[in-house]
Amino acid sequence: MKPLLFLSLLMAVCLEAVAGTSAGRDIAKHVVEPLQPPTHDLKHPVSSVPHETKEEYDRRMSWWRNAKFGMFVHWGVYSVPAGWYQGRRVKGFSEWLMYNARIPVPEYRQYAQRFNPSGFDASKFVSAAKSAGMKYIVITAKHHDGFAMFDSKASDWNIVKATPYKKDPLKALADECMKQGIRLGFYYSHAQDWINGGAVGLSMPKKPEDFRGPWDKLQIHDMDDYVDRIAIPQVREILGNYGADTPAVLWWDTPKNINPARALRIEKAVQAMKPGIIQNNRLCNTKNSAGQKIFPGDTETPEGVIPAQGYPGRDWETCMTFNDSWGYKRGDIHWKSTQTLVRNLVDIASKGGNYLLNVGPDAEGNIPGGSLKRLAEVGTWMKVNGEAIYGTGPTPFGEEGGRFSAWRKNRDGKPLFLPSWGWRATTKQGHLYLILFKWPKNRKFTVPAFAHTITGASLLEDSSVKLSINQDGKGVTVSGLPAKAPDPIASVIDLKY
Repeated sequence: MKPLLFLSLLMAVCLEAVAGTSAGRDIAKHVVEPLQPPTHDLKHPVSSVPHETKEEYDRRMSWWRNAKFGMFVHWGVYSVPAGWYQGRRVKGFSEWLMYNARIPVPEYRQYAQRFNPSGFDASKFVSAAKSAGMKYIVITAKHHDGFAMFDSKASDWNIVKATPYKKDPLKALADECMKQGIRLGFYYSHAQDWINGGAVGLSMPKKPEDFRGPWDKLQIHDMDDYVDRIAIPQVREILGNYGADTPAVLWWDTPKNINPARALRIEKAVQAMKPGIIQNNRLCNTKNSAGQKIFPGDTETPEGVIPAQGYPGRDWETCMTFNDSWGYKRGDIHWKSTQTLVRNLVDIASKGGNYLLNVGPDAEGNIPGGSLKRLAEVGTWMKVNGEAIYGTGPTPFGEEGGRFSAWRKNRDGKPLFLPSWGWRATTKQGHLYLILFKWPKNRKFTVPAFAHTITGASLLEDSSVKLSINQDGKGVTVSGLPAKAPDPIASVIDLKY
């Protein structure tokens, strides 16, 4: 699409909008999102590229959809205090320490002098992701404290100029991802910036304490000046300095004070440098008169939860912590179990989503051992059963995921979703994968009626086991299962059709 045409279309959408509007340790929580797919015709899906055809959109999203499993990395100068301030552990995520503890700007800047991640090894980062079966990485190029993890000319508050490390870890990571065949994306806090003069506070506050704003006069600045002086130049830097294929994803976050005009300027810079790059839905919260985001992005981003029924008609990705914080927090060893991680991945894939699992490296640049151990264990499961995850579509059934309570309500007053953890299903051309968490004692397993004729069945763990199939209008029954589950976490039956 020609740049002028793109901008005119995008501006028209913005004008319409202005006129019409002013994570736990156990099996993941489930949230009921309103299942109201954006209104659009089948030929033009909702995406970050206006008037993109379905064929163009599907082609652009194909690698991401096939990947299913990625690594989120929250790493920055906040790994130095590691969630502690003045001898006490501060409640909340460690990367929000400056905000939660109300640390003055000059004092917070001093942490950079102690940030020297000499233990950082890009090859170990990428190898850790690959060991788990992950296909892409998304790392924090800049979080809300405004500290850039790259060499930026727009602000000296970055790892090259403000720390003893003096190197750009994103460059090393980009090179290593290219070498090992992993896609690399960048998280960029485009709105909140507590050092460089951006927004301060939650973008969608709910409780009185969420409405807190600047606590240091140095944070008070003009938002348009910040966008033009810091955000857009840095977006151009992360889009242009790491090769033709990096970043593969732009992951925006908390668009506080980002109105349509500011979002449009940012989007213009993005499309000028990397048209069609995959973007999430957090660039701007403004909605049009129909209640739809005017900058919808390409992916929905539930955080710390797995939607009860996914997002029909939309690509989506659950991001989730490994423990209780995104950034490294000293003393936080509440790691999710390998069973929880595998079953979360299966649950998400069965609903058509991706799983972006976070690690928080320490100030030395090392991924905590508790994370590394579990990543490798997930990878062991994926080596055997990955074909039931990669490139798959959602379940043809749905009831196996759980049900809505007839009388219990969630905190929003809607029917409470009661998840079930017996089994899940994924699909691929010619394959229906049944992923069992609970192994049947009678050595038989039945699923509801399936539209295609099953021609064969096998266990991914052991294809030598002879299984028999009985299919009729009521369902499909697999018989001859071994007495013991092939895998204690999740076992996969491959039904071929």
